[in-house]
Amino acid sequence: MNDDLRALVRTIPDFPSPGIQFRDITTLLLDPAGLATTVERMVAATHGPVDLVAGIEARGFLFAAALAIPLGAGVLLMSKDGKLPGATIAEDYTLEYGQDRIAMHADALVPGQRVLLVDDLIATGGTARAAVRLLRKAGAEVAQAQFVIDLPDLGGAAALRAEGLRVDALFAFAGH
Repeated sequence: MNDDLRALVRTIPDFPSPGIQFRDITTLLLDPAGLATTVERMVAATHGPVDLVAGIEARGFLFAAALAIPLGAGVLLMSKDGKLPGATIAEDYTLEYGQDRIAMHADALVPGQRVLLVDDLIATGGTARAAVRLLRKAGAEVAQAQFVIDLPDLGGAAALRAEGLRVDALFAFAGH
């Protein structure tokens, strides 16, 4: 299942560095039927009511907005620190070669709201795990994360599951 959507994702070898097989969803986004089917299948995979759909910058913003409409939910933006206006709260996380920080508006949610985390791809899970920690610190109930693509060899989805989340992806690609 979902091989129809998987076929719409192109692979760009050696980007951004040698040995990386970059999974480019821009070709899926350009296909109206493919994009509509992606959103429909992600909505169908959503468990329980959702108050907010949190999207991780940048492609996650697209899917968060698209899912929020049929789910009757709002959209919460999670961005690199310093990109959101107004008061924010943030969470640090480790990258392969350093640190980064993800932020959200300090008033983006009311404690107890049910939040679905979405992004286009889950690889190592560093950003997604930091997003979950930040959402939970703000008082959100985060029980599920959804992705279009999983790179299971990199362990991100498994790491989120170990933190008690249901993790769904429409399809996977081996390697990285």
